[in-house]
Amino acid sequence: MSLRTRLLLAVLACVAAGLLVAGLITYVSLRGFLLERVDAQLRDARGPIAMALTDTSRSGFSGGPGEPNLPPGTYGQLRDSSGNVLNAIQFKYGEEDLPTPVLPDPLPTPAQGNRVTFQADSTAGGAGFRVLAETAPSGELLIAAIPLSETQQTLTRLLTIEAVVSLVVLGLLTAAAWWLIKRDLRPLENMAVTADAISAGDLSLRVEPAEPRTEVGRLGLSLNTMLGRIEVAFAERAATEDKLRRFLADASHELRTPLTSIRGYSEMFERAKEDPEDLDLAMRRIEEESKRMGVMVEELLVLARLGEGREPEKLPVDLARVVDDCVSDARAAAPGRDITLERVESATVMGDAHQLHQVIHNLLSNAVRHTPPDAKIRLSLAASDGYATVAVADDGPGLEPDVAAKVFEPFFRADKSRARETGGAGLGLAIVAAIVESHHGTVRLDTASGAGATFTVTLPLPAARA
Repeated sequence: MSLRTRLLLAVLACVAAGLLVAGLITYVSLRGFLLERVDAQLRDARGPIAMALTDTSRSGFSGGPGEPNLPPGTYGQLRDSSGNVLNAIQFKYGEEDLPTPVLPDPLPTPAQGNRVTFQADSTAGGAGFRVLAETAPSGELLIAAIPLSETQQTLTRLLTIEAVVSLVVLGLLTAAAWWLIKRDLRPLENMAVTADAISAGDLSLRVEPAEPRTEVGRLGLSLNTMLGRIEVAFAERAATEDKLRRFLADASHELRTPLTSIRGYSEMFERAKEDPEDLDLAMRRIEEESKRMGVMVEELLVLARLGEGREPEKLPVDLARVVDDCVSDARAAAPGRDITLERVESATVMGDAHQLHQVIHNLLSNAVRHTPPDAKIRLSLAASDGYATVAVADDGPGLEPDVAAKVFEPFFRADKSRARETGGAGLGLAIVAAIVESHHGTVRLDTASGAGATFTVTLPLPAARA
């Protein structure tokens, strides 16, 4: 059963229940009012009935003179103290064969001077009579009964009117409720159509209406917000999967090169057993390619561990000592290069000393490897505003903007023609970015073609993170 049908049935059930309760209350109230009016007529009819049955001076009943004006079929009876009927009368006003009340036996007998009112059946069936019994001071019992036919006709007419009105109201309400429910549920139907399209794969769609004024509008806003987040999540997932595929493809390609060399020189080793020079070349190249492949695998493992999102070791690390050591290592590895250092006395951060050393070492190695021999390299360390800043700048050829945007990606090389033996696997800057991010810092590259390059690493000082 559809929501529209359920809502319509619920509305009709509530209205029908309300009409039924209202009709029942109206019926009971009117019936009580009519019976009270009949009881008043009975009290007023005692005198005329008593005068018609017996002499008022003897009976003790008081009644006004003149012709009685009682409802047709009014019945009166006089009984003695023993219950014997002394006289009976019925006001017919020219009508014949009017029904009389069927009085119960024994008849309710009130105490002297009191009266009792009850209902009795009619000899003709139907509505019956309203009966009043009153005991006179002389001990005689006066019975007055008025037929309830007019009262029953009024109540029957009321029931008929209520039934007709209720059916008309329910019919009109059904049509109005169906139209209103259909109109108000149309936005939900539109949302369902849009949701079907979204489930088919089109995450760019949005539901309407989306406004804060109505409940359906607020639902639309919530759904659109959820859809936006889902679209972003799927886009990020697709980008991650694409990056992972490129990473695996590049890693396989990079590892294939040393493996191919090792296999080739191994075959050469079998053929060069008789030639010492070829044998030395094969052994040297196998060793070099093995070392290069070992370094590459180690870097891949570092990237994998950093990608797991685990927090690095958090110990106080003085960056001043780290940059001193890295500059010394770089000068020793490239004694002919002009490498200068400018730093503050001390800059202590919380982190892993080995990883931070690797960051600065990779930046310096990158500058030495990718700049001409006469290019100057400058390393600076500063601390201000709650952050420590390490900058590695060079006077090299710089990079184009589209190339600079990709330098932190794994296996990316600015110079595709550079030999792998001298250029590395393109993992150094990717490791730098991963380590800095794990230390809640940032790294950026400022460069332009022909204007050199500056890598800037910013790390929070302990006071800034507290």
